[in-house]
Parts: sequence; C-alpha cells; structure tokens
Amino acid sequence: MSDIRHGSMTESTARETTRLDELIDTVALLRAPGGCPWDAEQTHESLVQYLVEESWELIDAIESGDRDEMIEELGDVLYQVLFHADIAAHTAGEDFDIQDVAAHMTAKMVSRHPHVFGGDRTAETADDVVSFWDELKADEKPHRTSVLDGIPRGMPALALAQKVLGKAEKVDVRVTDASEPPATEAELGRTLLALVASARSQGLDAERALRHAVRGLEDDVRSAEDPAGT
Repeated sequence: MSDIRHGSMTESTARETTRLDELIDTVALLRAPGGCPWDAEQTHESLVQYLVEESWELIDAIESGDRDEMIEELGDVLYQVLFHADIAAHTAGEDFDIQDVAAHMTAKMVSRHPHVFGGDRTAETADDVVSFWDELKADEKPHRTSVLDGIPRGMPALALAQKVLGKAEKVDVRVTDASEPPATEAELGRTLLALVASARSQGLDAERALRHAVRGLEDDVRSAEDPAGT
C-alpha cells in the first residue's frame, strides 16, 4: 500500500513540477529582452497592489467554494511570487531566484516541525504544536523583543485586532468582552455591520477608530512586557 501511494505521489509531483517549470520559464520570457515591456518595467514596489488584490480575490474564491475560481486565483497569487523572484534574480544586491525561496521555505518548515522531521519534540494535537512554535520562532529571530514584533502593520483593522489580541493574551493583557457577546459568526457579522453603519451615520471612520484602539492595546502590551519602562 505504502509503495503504491509513494509511487503515485512521485509521478504526480514530477508532472506538477514540469508545469511549474513551464510557468517559471513563462515569467522569465515575459521579463527578458524582447518580451513584454510592461513586465520588464515592474519592481517589487509596483507589484504590491497586485499582490494585495490577488490575495483578496483568492479569499473570495475560498469563501465561495468554487473549485475553478480557486485554481485561477491560486495561480494568480503564485504568479506574483514567481514575478518577485524573477525580479530579484536580475537585481544587483538581491541575486536570488525561486529556487532560493523554495529552499528557504523547506528549511523553515522542517525546523518548525521537529515532531514530524525527526526532532526531539512530540505533538499529538494542534494545540501541542502551537505551544512550542513560539519557542522555535524565538530561537530563529532572537532580535525580537516584544510579542508584537513581526505583526504586519498594513493588515486590515479587524485582522490586526484579532492578531494583537492573541499576542496580548500571551503577556496576560486582556480586553473586556462585550456584555452580550454574539453566539454565532452570523450574529457577530450582523453586529459588526450595524456598528459600522452607526459609525458611518455619525461621520466616524470605523477602520481608523479600530486601528486607534488597537494602538492603545499595543501600548498596554508593551507596558506589561516592560513595567519599568526601560
């Protein structure tokens, strides 16, 4: 059974790798001399808007559950990754390509999963894995001094709030729950929408207001991490 499964995976991987190589070659051809002038002029910075847009379109496809849309949108996100790697391969001082990106990610995933790849850890549940991921990340990034380090500041306010709340709990900083918390995500969605509508009717910006509140929470987190203010 295991031999058959392994053989099937090997054949599938080889077939998909060939298709991936074709896409890598397509990106390189479009950006090479004689290719597409628009592609050749792009930079990491100019592509940021497209990466954000394609990521949100992928989220839409996932939420809709449409298989064909997921394939298309995953391809669009993949193309952005390959595009950035090709730019780097031809930019002095960067000098890396998609193979370097893949090698780095493989090494990272192996180091983050010692319970799978022969390390000295064991994990029976997802909670077990989460419990020691922070230790592994701390070893990998010793320059980080706060649980807030590494959180992308450009995240939408709700996603940012969710992330910061999780980090705040790690240093025992908590925000008081609503008096009557919603029982379901559908109810929560209606409550949030009503709050945004109410804010809008008062000329208030819900996104900006939540980001401001999150900054206050971050201040509380940093105070808890360094009570002396050093």
